[in-house]
Amino acid sequence: MEIKVLNKEGKATTKKIKLNKSVFAIEPNDHAIYLDVKQYLANQRQGTHQARERGEIIGSTRKIKKQKGTGTARAGSIKNPIYRGGGRIFGPRPKHYGFKLNKKLKVLARKSALSYKAMDKNIMVLEELSLKSPKTKDFISLLKNLKVDGDKTLFVTSQNDNNTMLSSRNLSNTKVITAEMLNTYDILHSNKLIISEKAFVQIDKQFKV
Repeated sequence: MEIKVLNKEGKATTKKIKLNKSVFAIEPNDHAIYLDVKQYLANQRQGTHQARERGEIIGSTRKIKKQKGTGTARAGSIKNPIYRGGGRIFGPRPKHYGFKLNKKLKVLARKSALSYKAMDKNIMVLEELSLKSPKTKDFISLLKNLKVDGDKTLFVTSQNDNNTMLSSRNLSNTKVITAEMLNTYDILHSNKLIISEKAFVQIDKQFKV
Protein backbone atom coordinates (compact mmCIF):
# COMPACT_ATOMS: atom_id res chain seq x y z
CA MET A 1 0.00 0.00 0.00
CA GLU A 2 1.33 3.42 -0.97
CA ILE A 3 0.47 6.85 0.44
CA LYS A 4 0.97 10.16 -1.35
CA VAL A 5 3.09 12.70 0.50
CA LEU A 6 1.24 16.00 1.00
CA ASN A 7 2.62 19.51 1.37
CA LYS A 8 1.38 22.18 3.83
CA GLU A 9 -1.23 23.36 1.32
CA GLY A 10 -2.78 19.88 1.39
CA LYS A 11 -1.78 19.13 -2.21
CA ALA A 12 -0.13 15.88 -3.26
CA THR A 13 3.55 16.01 -4.18
CA THR A 14 5.34 13.68 -6.59
CA LYS A 15 6.64 11.61 -3.63
CA LYS A 16 5.02 8.40 -2.43
CA ILE A 17 5.69 6.35 0.68
CA LYS A 18 5.23 2.59 0.80
CA LEU A 19 3.73 1.23 4.02
CA ASN A 20 5.78 -1.55 5.59
CA LYS A 21 3.63 -4.69 5.81
CA SER A 22 5.29 -5.83 9.06
CA VAL A 23 4.22 -2.55 10.76
CA PHE A 24 1.09 -1.26 9.01
CA ALA A 25 -0.51 -4.45 7.66
CA ILE A 26 -0.39 -7.06 10.42
CA GLU A 27 -3.42 -8.89 11.79
CA PRO A 28 -4.39 -6.67 14.76
CA ASN A 29 -4.27 -8.24 18.21
CA ASP A 30 -7.15 -6.74 20.21
CA HIS A 31 -6.05 -8.18 23.54
CA ALA A 32 -2.57 -6.64 23.20
CA ILE A 33 -4.22 -3.28 22.46
CA TYR A 34 -6.48 -3.68 25.51
CA LEU A 35 -3.53 -4.40 27.83
CA ASP A 36 -1.41 -1.51 26.48
CA VAL A 37 -4.27 1.01 26.79
CA LYS A 38 -5.09 -0.33 30.27
CA GLN A 39 -1.47 0.20 31.34
CA TYR A 40 -1.41 3.72 29.85
CA LEU A 41 -4.59 4.74 31.72
CA ALA A 42 -3.38 3.08 34.94
CA ASN A 43 -0.17 5.12 34.78
CA GLN A 44 -2.23 8.33 34.48
CA ARG A 45 -3.77 7.72 37.91
CA GLN A 46 -2.17 9.64 40.78
CA GLY A 47 -3.17 7.11 43.42
CA THR A 48 -2.83 9.68 46.23
CA HIS A 49 -6.21 8.83 47.79
CA GLN A 50 -6.18 8.33 51.56
CA ALA A 51 -8.86 8.25 54.25
CA ARG A 52 -8.27 8.60 57.99
CA GLU A 53 -8.72 5.44 59.96
CA ARG A 54 -9.37 5.36 63.70
CA GLY A 55 -5.70 5.67 64.61
CA GLU A 56 -5.32 8.88 62.57
CA ILE A 57 -8.40 10.74 63.85
CA ILE A 58 -7.71 13.55 66.34
CA GLY A 59 -9.98 13.09 69.35
CA SER A 60 -10.34 11.81 72.88
CA THR A 61 -9.46 8.20 73.70
CA ARG A 62 -11.73 8.13 76.78
CA LYS A 63 -13.84 5.00 76.96
CA ILE A 64 -17.41 5.96 76.03
CA LYS A 65 -19.29 3.34 78.06
CA LYS A 66 -18.59 0.22 80.02
CA GLN A 67 -17.43 -2.82 78.10
CA LYS A 68 -20.27 -5.21 78.99
CA GLY A 69 -23.89 -5.08 79.97
CA THR A 70 -25.15 -2.26 77.74
CA GLY A 71 -26.73 -4.53 75.10
CA THR A 72 -25.07 -2.56 72.28
CA ALA A 73 -21.76 -2.90 70.45
CA ARG A 74 -18.65 -2.33 72.54
CA ALA A 75 -16.94 1.03 71.97
CA GLY A 76 -13.46 2.06 73.04
CA SER A 77 -13.52 5.78 72.14
CA ILE A 78 -15.27 8.44 70.10
CA LYS A 79 -12.90 7.51 67.22
CA ASN A 80 -14.69 4.17 66.84
CA PRO A 81 -15.96 3.72 63.25
CA ILE A 82 -19.54 3.09 64.44
CA TYR A 83 -19.84 6.74 65.59
CA ARG A 84 -20.33 9.83 63.44
CA GLY A 85 -16.94 11.52 63.08
CA GLY A 86 -15.14 8.27 63.80
CA GLY A 87 -12.47 6.66 61.61
CA ARG A 88 -13.10 5.04 58.25
CA ILE A 89 -13.04 1.22 58.17
CA PHE A 90 -10.59 -0.12 55.54
CA GLY A 91 -10.39 3.23 53.77
CA PRO A 92 -8.37 3.87 50.60
CA ARG A 93 -4.59 4.02 50.90
CA PRO A 94 -2.00 5.57 48.52
CA LYS A 95 -1.38 3.07 45.75
CA HIS A 96 0.54 2.75 42.49
CA TYR A 97 -1.80 1.39 39.80
CA GLY A 98 0.86 0.73 37.14
CA PHE A 99 1.81 -2.78 36.10
CA LYS A 100 4.50 -4.35 33.92
CA LEU A 101 4.04 -5.38 30.30
CA ASN A 102 6.57 -7.09 28.04
CA LYS A 103 8.23 -4.89 25.41
CA LYS A 104 7.27 -7.23 22.57
CA LEU A 105 3.60 -7.09 23.59
CA LYS A 106 3.68 -3.28 23.64
CA VAL A 107 5.27 -3.22 20.16
CA LEU A 108 2.57 -5.64 18.94
CA ALA A 109 -0.15 -3.37 20.38
CA ARG A 110 1.26 -0.30 18.61
CA LYS A 111 1.60 -2.16 15.32
CA SER A 112 -2.01 -3.37 15.70
CA ALA A 113 -3.24 0.20 16.29
CA LEU A 114 -1.28 1.47 13.25
CA SER A 115 -2.70 -1.40 11.15
CA TYR A 116 -6.27 -0.42 12.12
CA LYS A 117 -5.54 3.18 11.06
CA ALA A 118 -4.05 1.99 7.75
CA MET A 119 -7.08 -0.28 7.11
CA ASP A 120 -9.45 2.66 7.59
CA LYS A 121 -7.20 4.90 5.42
CA ASN A 122 -6.78 7.41 8.24
CA ILE A 123 -3.02 7.87 7.87
CA MET A 124 -1.62 10.95 6.12
CA VAL A 125 2.04 11.79 5.43
CA LEU A 126 3.21 15.41 5.44
CA GLU A 127 6.32 16.55 3.61
CA GLU A 128 7.34 18.77 6.52
CA LEU A 129 5.69 19.73 9.80
CA SER A 130 7.25 22.94 11.08
CA LEU A 131 6.06 26.51 11.59
CA LYS A 132 8.08 29.73 11.40
CA SER A 133 6.50 31.17 14.55
CA PRO A 134 4.20 29.89 17.34
CA LYS A 135 0.80 31.00 16.03
CA THR A 136 -2.42 29.05 16.56
CA LYS A 137 -3.92 30.79 13.52
CA ASP A 138 -1.23 29.26 11.27
CA PHE A 139 -1.88 25.80 12.70
CA ILE A 140 -5.64 26.14 12.13
CA SER A 141 -5.00 27.09 8.48
CA LEU A 142 -2.80 23.95 8.17
CA LEU A 143 -5.68 21.82 9.50
CA LYS A 144 -8.08 23.43 7.01
CA ASN A 145 -5.68 22.81 4.12
CA LEU A 146 -5.49 19.13 5.09
CA LYS A 147 -9.32 19.04 5.55
CA VAL A 148 -9.06 17.64 9.08
CA ASP A 149 -10.20 20.72 11.05
CA GLY A 150 -13.31 18.87 12.29
CA ASP A 151 -11.50 15.67 13.32
CA LYS A 152 -9.45 14.57 16.30
CA THR A 153 -5.93 14.64 14.90
CA LEU A 154 -2.61 13.28 16.09
CA PHE A 155 0.49 14.86 14.54
CA VAL A 156 3.74 12.89 14.76
CA THR A 157 7.02 14.78 14.28
CA SER A 158 10.59 13.49 14.07
CA GLN A 159 11.82 15.80 16.84
CA ASN A 160 10.53 18.37 19.32
CA ASP A 161 9.55 21.48 17.38
CA ASN A 162 8.72 24.21 19.89
CA ASN A 163 6.74 26.37 17.44
CA THR A 164 4.49 23.48 16.39
CA MET A 165 3.92 22.39 20.00
CA LEU A 166 3.00 25.93 21.14
CA SER A 167 0.74 26.54 18.11
CA SER A 168 -1.29 23.37 18.68
CA ARG A 169 -1.60 23.15 22.45
CA ASN A 170 -4.59 25.52 22.64
CA LEU A 171 -6.65 23.32 20.28
CA SER A 172 -8.72 20.67 22.08
CA ASN A 173 -8.93 18.18 19.19
CA THR A 174 -5.24 18.27 18.24
CA LYS A 175 -2.16 16.69 19.78
CA VAL A 176 1.47 16.86 18.63
CA ILE A 177 3.99 14.23 19.74
CA THR A 178 7.37 12.93 18.58
CA ALA A 179 7.83 9.50 16.97
CA GLU A 180 9.53 8.24 20.16
CA MET A 181 6.45 9.15 22.23
CA LEU A 182 3.98 7.34 19.94
CA ASN A 183 1.66 5.10 21.98
CA THR A 184 -1.37 2.89 21.41
CA TYR A 185 -3.82 5.11 23.33
CA ASP A 186 -3.03 8.27 21.34
CA ILE A 187 -3.21 6.41 18.01
CA LEU A 188 -6.66 4.98 18.78
CA HIS A 189 -7.93 8.18 20.45
CA SER A 190 -7.46 10.17 17.22
CA ASN A 191 -9.50 10.01 14.02
CA LYS A 192 -6.63 11.05 11.74
CA LEU A 193 -2.95 10.21 12.12
CA ILE A 194 -0.72 12.76 10.39
CA ILE A 195 2.96 11.82 10.23
CA SER A 196 5.84 13.91 8.94
CA GLU A 197 8.07 12.29 6.31
CA LYS A 198 11.09 12.08 8.64
CA ALA A 199 8.96 10.71 11.51
CA PHE A 200 7.61 8.01 9.19
CA VAL A 201 11.13 6.66 8.65
CA GLN A 202 11.68 6.69 12.44
CA ILE A 203 8.46 4.74 13.10
CA ASP A 204 9.43 2.21 10.45
CA LYS A 205 12.78 1.58 12.16
CA GLN A 206 11.27 1.66 15.66
CA PHE A 207 8.74 -1.12 15.09
CA LYS A 208 10.55 -3.18 12.48
CA VAL A 209 11.45 -6.61 13.86
